[in-house]
Amino acid sequence: MSNESRKTLIKRREVLARTAMANSTLYELMRAGKFPQSVKIGPRSVAWVSEEVDAWLEERIAARGQGVARC
Repeated sequence: MSNESRKTLIKRREVLARTAMANSTLYELMRAGKFPQSVKIGPRSVAWVSEEVDAWLEERIAARGQGVARC
């Protein structure tokens, strides 16, 4: 398997740290289809694909100048 196709999983704590979101906001955005879905990795454990979270962050950064200006 090449390094380019290798995926990395990260746990909720890391997702929250990277996105600066609250736990409730994370699950709200997932329910609304506005954040990458988690991957079940065990009976009581989930993780997120790091590259998908990074892509979501990049989209937020790119969109920051496209909204209506707020005072």
